[in-house]
Amino acid sequence: MPLDRYASRFLEMLVAAGQCRGRYEDVEVRRAALTNLAILVDPPGSEEIGGVRDQLMPVDNGHITLRVYSPLGEPARTLPGILFFHGGGWVAGSLETHDGLCRRLSNETGCRVIAVDYRLAPEHPFPYGLSDAVAALNHVTRNPGVFGVDLQRLGVAGDSAGATLAATLCRIVRDAGSSAIAFQLLLCPILDVHSESAARRELAKGYFLDSETLRRDLELYVPPGSELSDPCLSPLRAEEFAGLPQAFIHTAQFDPFGEEGEAYAQRLGGFGVPVHGRCHPGMIHYFYCMPRMIPHAAQALRIIGTEIRYAVRLPPLPERRGHRRIRPELVRV
Repeated sequence: MPLDRYASRFLEMLVAAGQCRGRYEDVEVRRAALTNLAILVDPPGSEEIGGVRDQLMPVDNGHITLRVYSPLGEPARTLPGILFFHGGGWVAGSLETHDGLCRRLSNETGCRVIAVDYRLAPEHPFPYGLSDAVAALNHVTRNPGVFGVDLQRLGVAGDSAGATLAATLCRIVRDAGSSAIAFQLLLCPILDVHSESAARRELAKGYFLDSETLRRDLELYVPPGSELSDPCLSPLRAEEFAGLPQAFIHTAQFDPFGEEGEAYAQRLGGFGVPVHGRCHPGMIHYFYCMPRMIPHAAQALRIIGTEIRYAVRLPPLPERRGHRRIRPELVRV
């Protein structure tokens, strides 16, 4: 399928505005670009939900924020939960840049979404962000009443670099002998930082996230001498995948990381892990955060909502005019 016309228009707009993404030197420029983009394509607070509140969590030398989103009509009772990690190459992104996504994710899935404001590189390089992810999961599981979540129906989710953290967290929890994570939801995940796939080469420039941007992100995130094939950096490089939680993996046709998500789904399925996968035709990286620019973003979140509601045993949302009910799609391996 060709590039979606709305995605194409968005990419043309970036070129016209001189906002083509490539190598950068100042990380604040990278952060400001993502913040400004988020305000344009999905302003914070743009979707009504049941409630939002911040909870501080202690970490070494300070605190980080966990932002708790409740779906419409469900302000108080215990709900299934999703621990969410935002994208941004481990150096950018924030609670604000992904506020709209978390709101829609909460409403569509019926889950209480807990977004983690994990620490970023270069101030806090690997493994700080991953350590914050582990700490956040431990904090929530020790205080389910504070967060209003059912620990038997607690999943993890992330997009892009945040999906790397979510997938790695699943492995850490499994290796610890725990079953604390019920499912993993990965949106356009980066799963192999050392990859030189065909998609990485063919879509290296001009499809929103350029290869030079990621290369610079990794320079800031990964300390010198680190092994890029470490499964904590590249979950796809692990040798086995048995016992990991069921996975919902959404990729985009014109995303340089799309082949990694599909390969990860195949590896999980090959080890007996239930996997629901979908490649969104015509889409680019980060499309799910751009409902003002790319209408398919809303459709994608409805698909995700249906999948997760099925997984956590919640009834589907009523069918909306013009939208058929969507069944979860099981990856065949």
